[in-house]
Formats: sequence, C-alpha cells, structure tokens
Amino acid sequence: SKATVSVLNCARPRPTPRTMPIQTALTKALGIQYPIVQGGMHWVGFAEMAAAVSNAGGLGIITALTMPGPEGLRKEIRKCKTMTDKPFGVNVTLLPLGPGKKVDFAGIVKVIIEEGIKVVETAGRNPEKVIKSLKAAGIYVIHKCVAVRHALTAQRLGADMVSVDGFECAGHPGEEDVGNWILLAKAGKKLTIPFIASGGCGTGSQLAAAMAMGASGINCGTRFMATKEAPVHDNVKQALVNADERQTTLVLRSLKNTERVLKTKTAVKVREIEAVQPGDIGAIYPLVKGDRYRKVFQETGDVEDCVFSCGQVIGLIEDIPSCAELCKRISDEAEDRLRSLQSHIVAKL
Repeated sequence: SKATVSVLNCARPRPTPRTMPIQTALTKALGIQYPIVQGGMHWVGFAEMAAAVSNAGGLGIITALTMPGPEGLRKEIRKCKTMTDKPFGVNVTLLPLGPGKKVDFAGIVKVIIEEGIKVVETAGRNPEKVIKSLKAAGIYVIHKCVAVRHALTAQRLGADMVSVDGFECAGHPGEEDVGNWILLAKAGKKLTIPFIASGGCGTGSQLAAAMAMGASGINCGTRFMATKEAPVHDNVKQALVNADERQTTLVLRSLKNTERVLKTKTAVKVREIEAVQPGDIGAIYPLVKGDRYRKVFQETGDVEDCVFSCGQVIGLIEDIPSCAELCKRISDEAEDRLRSLQSHIVAKL
C-alpha cells in the first residue's frame, strides 16, 4: 500500500553528509584536497596523467626519466602548467635506465628548481646529493623506500616525508620481501617525519587502514594506470581490470634489482632465461628494455609482448573511472570506514 511504501521510505538510512574533508600532514603541506599521490611511472607519468590527478584533488607527478633529458622534462613541466593550476610534482628515480645509458641527474634537478616545482618524489639509490640540492631550493621532498632503515636514513638526510613501499608494489620492491602490514606499523613507531603508504594501494579502506597505522596518505601507481585519462593503450587498462592479485611475477631477481611486473608471456620468458643464465643482463635486456613497453603502451596495445611494472593491487581493480571519480571514491570510502570504526569504541562501565 502507499502507506507502507511511505513508512519504508522514511526508514531508509540517510547518507552521511560529507562536509569535512580528510586532512593529514600530506594535504596540509602540499595544499591538496585528498591525501592521494600518483607515484612516478615510466612511460605513464606524462603531463596528461599528472594534470588529471592534480585536477582531481590528488598530487599528480611527472616521471623525469621518461622524458628525453633535462630539456625534455622542462617541456613536459611547462605543458603540465597549461593543464592545471593545482600543485603537481616530479619523480626522480635514482636508478640506471639500462646498459650504457647515463642519466643527467644534476641537469634534471637544475630544471626542477628553475621551473619552480614545489614537491619532488625521489626513489632508488642513495638520495643524499639530490635531497641536499632540492632542500637548498626549498623544495618539499618525499623519498620512496622499501625498508624502514632506509626511511630513517632519508629522514636524517632531510627528507620532509617518506613513502613506505611494501612488497606488494609495482616496480622495484627491493630484495627483502617485507609487506606493508609490517612496514607501516614499524614506520609509525620509528619515524618522526610524516609518511605515506605505497604499494598495493587503490581503495578507501586501504587509506583508512594506512591512517590507522600512522600514515598521512597513500601513493597509487598501478591503480591510476586504469583510469580514463591515463596515457596508455586501452588494452593495457583492460588487462589490469581482467587480472587478479595472482597475476604479477618477479623478474631481475638474479641481478639484485627485483621488479614486480604483470605476468605476461614475455615476463615468463624472462624468468626462464634468468633461471639458466642468472645475472646475465645481456640475455634478457631485449625483452625488458623500456622502449619495448613504450611501444605497447603508446602504439600496439599487445600486452603479452612486453614486461611492465604492475602491482598486486590489480586484484582490486574492477573498472576504469576518471581520476576525479577514483579520488572521490577513495576519499569517501575512507571517510565511511573511519566513521564506522568509532562505533567499536565504547565507554568503560
């Protein structure tokens, strides 16, 4: 009856109004809406990606090593400035690009300073020299690391924040195989500077959990690849949706430069070669070189024909939203989880 329908409608729970954004040391320091960082990603971190995330309320990041030298980076930074008036940063990963390839890190840092970039994500090997130069220019430094002892070193060197990167992550998780459930809890006890969670992140429940362990936000890489604005072939995005958390694998272990990648036919072949020719970069380099997956990302979409970084978060990727939809979804879910947890705290009798 109409009366019954009316009663049922009145009994329907009303959604919690979202009038208070989540504020953390990350959002306050950088002036961003959501405590969400888009980490550096080779052949993904172009101006289009960074601007989309920054316009969505997170922190977008351009990947320096993807650009053709310092002047290529300058061009990309200037392009990004035309696409957003929100804060965005640059990733500087202190790792070699391949045999015989040299990186002008001094030139990259010089361009970053000259172009007025306010925040830089560093990663990779000893960041002391780079952190010193960036801090002298007043730049906010977030150093990504895979061990708490490395985080403590970054703290001592002057980093403003660290991004604690668990074994679940895409790319290089280090050689110690420790996941975020341990790393974050330990970072919360040992660090005196703020930190964010990186590796396997892609949902609001994870943001809430990371905050419960003391983190000021999350860093997402693979999850942002599966967005409408990500500058990669649609086949790559759909492959991330179709896969589950079991479909990554580890390559380059024999070189002590472990990388978590999507388990493609090419990645399996790399593992087979490493098993019989451990430590021989020449034997696998044609299969793992960056230009091979650049071609797949930008041209062919033949996912099986390359090796590319991919995190276990693929098990949580079920759609391809816009960056704005994704950031809002993560924040809303985190807020709901944090509010609901309050109900578990009761007054002592």
